[in-house]
Amino acid sequence: MQRLHQISLLACALAAIGSPAMGEVSTRPGMGATVYQDNDDWGTTFRTWAPHADAVYLTGSFNNWATNTHPLSPEDGDLWSLDVSGVWAGHEYQFIILNDGNTYWRNDPRARKLTSSNGKSIIADPDEYVWEHSFSMPNWNEMVIYEMHPGTFGVTDGGGFPGTFDGVLAHLDYLANIGINTLEFMPINEFAGDQSWGYNPGHIFSVESYYGGPEKFKRLVDACHERGIAVMLDVVFNHLGPSDLGAWQFDGWTENDLGGIYFYNDDRAHTPWGSTRPNFGEEAVRQWMQDAVMQSFDEYHIDGIRMDGTRWIEWTDEGNNPDGWSWMQWVNDELNTLYPEKLIVAEDMSNNHWITRPTSSGGAGFDAQWDPWFVHPVREVVETSDDEYRNMWAIKDAITFAYNDTPFQRVIYTESHDEVANGRSRVPEAIWPGNAESYYSKKRSTLAAGVMFTSPGIPMIFQGQEFLEDEWFTDAEPLDWSRAETFSGITDLYRDLIAARLNKNGNTRGLTGEHVNVHHINDGDKVVGWHRWRDGGVGDDVIILANFRNQDWDDYRIGFPTGGTWKVRFNSDWTGYDPEFGDHLMGDILVENTPRDGLPFSASLQFGAYSMVILSQSPPCLNDLDGNGAVSVDDLLIVIASWGTPDADVTGDGVTNVDDLLSVIASFGQCL
Repeated sequence: MQRLHQISLLACALAAIGSPAMGEVSTRPGMGATVYQDNDDWGTTFRTWAPHADAVYLTGSFNNWATNTHPLSPEDGDLWSLDVSGVWAGHEYQFIILNDGNTYWRNDPRARKLTSSNGKSIIADPDEYVWEHSFSMPNWNEMVIYEMHPGTFGVTDGGGFPGTFDGVLAHLDYLANIGINTLEFMPINEFAGDQSWGYNPGHIFSVESYYGGPEKFKRLVDACHERGIAVMLDVVFNHLGPSDLGAWQFDGWTENDLGGIYFYNDDRAHTPWGSTRPNFGEEAVRQWMQDAVMQSFDEYHIDGIRMDGTRWIEWTDEGNNPDGWSWMQWVNDELNTLYPEKLIVAEDMSNNHWITRPTSSGGAGFDAQWDPWFVHPVREVVETSDDEYRNMWAIKDAITFAYNDTPFQRVIYTESHDEVANGRSRVPEAIWPGNAESYYSKKRSTLAAGVMFTSPGIPMIFQGQEFLEDEWFTDAEPLDWSRAETFSGITDLYRDLIAARLNKNGNTRGLTGEHVNVHHINDGDKVVGWHRWRDGGVGDDVIILANFRNQDWDDYRIGFPTGGTWKVRFNSDWTGYDPEFGDHLMGDILVENTPRDGLPFSASLQFGAYSMVILSQSPPCLNDLDGNGAVSVDDLLIVIASWGTPDADVTGDGVTNVDDLLSVIASFGQCL
């Protein structure tokens, strides 16, 4: 299942009529510092936008930081440019701007690399890195996202703190082994200092120098792709900084002592994070931000973005901001044209279905959005201390909610960087403050995760969630990797949920589908059951049962879509996940021809307190000759009894012989 609301190229072309402010596809000309080769002449072209400058000079390590030896020439569109021979990647540089008798030393707003957020710009050649691995994006209905903060996740055992891209690289095999196929990095654009959440970007074209800069990030993306892991970036355009801003009052001009040419200079500048909202109505600024987005795909080979706080792009203190809305449409149209397989996600959190409607009908054109209508009700249900107050109808609504009736237009989660910080705890800690390792915390937090992985939508977990991390998220505390060993059983539980979600064993395909029917809601006993399917049938239909009460059940009947034998694919009560769990397990289920819950069949189940059970039927097993769900000695006896006839021919050669005998022996054991 590819882009869920793909816009045709014709629709994109119609939407693009007009100037870039109306959605023109950018050609991204050589702004910033562009390395060139002209026959044997190597050099760099420098180009910058400075409409109020009287003169612009280039200074750097190549001219001993001289102030007046390399003047830039004016161009149309308030641009200034200069070709400098013999200057290439690795040289440091800045612009010197003269305005009304004042002199300003400025970093390049398009610098790909800096010595630090308030240091010097560095020339970088985007073609210098040689990519080793090609990559095909997973289908969106088969993605499992892992949100991480490189500065706290990427800490190697002896590597110190903060973390780096190298530290993330050291843990990639761990992530691949639990089934993660998409990493979402919290913002990595150059920010003030060495420790930050990243939502204060000072330089939107640069990769944070402390993490390792652009070269190390490309190596990390390449390594992710080698392991079949997609890479998404969190990007911030609703505000910038507010400190160490390379574009602040860039050419010396300002109104109201605000940000100058790259920013609004009136009340529209104000955001909850400072008066640094970019000017979405200025063509050059729109191009600057759009080019920053495209650079991530063009040069870093990423597979998707999450755009932070889109509400603050489409709205200002003055009300609706059509400039911001049209800018988002423009970006999404270009990405849809050039990279239609990539996933573009909005964080809007306002129940705005227009965010994920196509631009051809007036929508913003995002593919999906973070869904507060899942995380908040699910957390409330599992964090409530008294079973009697758990609302099963809220669980039903969380499972079935969809933007524009399209389930995969939402990213669902129980923990994210926002939900486990600023006064909100990790789910296990919120369940029992100060005792996040308790039976109840483990049981109900994993139950919430089970609801997430079995609901329609794109599931996401936050770093450390899979080993019961209990601390609030802060950029000052690294993940406690010792918990990955202490709670390895919980990690195994997440691994098995991910395997079911991605149909890795070939018998839970319905969890990748759009269809859901919450057919069993027992608000009195706090049990919910739902049916998931993609196309329906054996190996596709999935039944999920979730128990939100501290009570075991030995004879609990719910409806099934078909009869026959159903198998337990996952049971969160298994003591293999945690020795405190109840091990209230069951074998194969024979579903009877007794209607229930609006379905034609039903069965009696047994399950433990605060537990989830996932069931499905097995696809036909070729060598299961007696149809009992296993290949065993009984099947060997059938082969022997049919020797020389076609009756037990499993190899397809028309006769039962030694090849059939060997085939049956090789497949001994339970069918899927």
